[in-house]
Amino acid sequence: MAMTCAVFDAKPYDRQFLTLAAEGSGLILRFHEFRLGPQTVGSATKAESICVFVNDKVDREVIVALAATGVRHIALRCAGFNNVDLDAAKEHGITVTRVPAYSPHAVAEHTIALLMTLNRKIHRAYNRVREQNFSLAGLVGFDLFGKTVGIIGTGKIGRITAQIFRGFGCQVIANDAYPDQAWAEEHGIEYTTLGTLLRVSDVVSLHVPLFPETFHLLNAETFALMKRGAYIVNTSRGKLIDSHALIDALKSGQVGGVALDVYEEEEGIFFEDLSGAVLQDDDLSRLLTFPNVLITSHQAFLTREALGEIARVTAENLMRIGAGEPALEGTEL
Repeated sequence: MAMTCAVFDAKPYDRQFLTLAAEGSGLILRFHEFRLGPQTVGSATKAESICVFVNDKVDREVIVALAATGVRHIALRCAGFNNVDLDAAKEHGITVTRVPAYSPHAVAEHTIALLMTLNRKIHRAYNRVREQNFSLAGLVGFDLFGKTVGIIGTGKIGRITAQIFRGFGCQVIANDAYPDQAWAEEHGIEYTTLGTLLRVSDVVSLHVPLFPETFHLLNAETFALMKRGAYIVNTSRGKLIDSHALIDALKSGQVGGVALDVYEEEEGIFFEDLSGAVLQDDDLSRLLTFPNVLITSHQAFLTREALGEIARVTAENLMRIGAGEPALEGTEL
């Protein structure tokens, strides 16, 4: 039996990997480049399910409209789900699934790549050499060996990131609401309080989900606790950092450098080509002027392995739920 799924915010790589994963399944994928929201929800008409990404808006208003068109499954092709009103979905009998773990290695390795690029000024050196400027002035970095790295959040991605830093010879400390002591002992990692972690870490790497208690986890007060000149890496959720406070901490030198793959107001900016437009976000514009800030546009997940796994799990759940079967274990919200 053929089943139709409306895929929103579809990029070329989404089309490629989802089409391959659905091949021969009878699943009909209807791709839309625009995002899901109140103005575009009508595009889900005649679809039994929809597939959305991190910046699609799936609030109560949208869910009510989806239910009225007959949609019975919302498939998130990502791990985060803070853009979905789960209570409204439950009230209207709509199943919500996600991809909780696609490739933690992809995000962990991008975390390291960002820090290494920022610290050793690789991006600046690359641009210089292309202009035949072979000067080394202003390109001094620091050895990671022997430095203290604080990992906030030790889920799958946080643990892999911590282990990579251990491979560099770093002292790694961690903070998590649910510490994994056996893992920590195996890898020579010590759990500590958030305050202690911020005070002693040369590098702080964020790997926690976005919840009310983690919103603006790094703010004016917590920046003040940090070791002066420490570096921050965030490949988790943009709203973990208060951008206004971050700018102040960078200007004062309290924070020595920042590498971001996420930004708190990235919706409508990241994943889009705005090269011919004036950037309307003043905080992001300001951050981009700092020589000690490196920003990528939410690409940490973007490896062949991760995209393949996202597509596989998403397509499998679409087919299972469409056939009245339970979703893959651990994917239903």
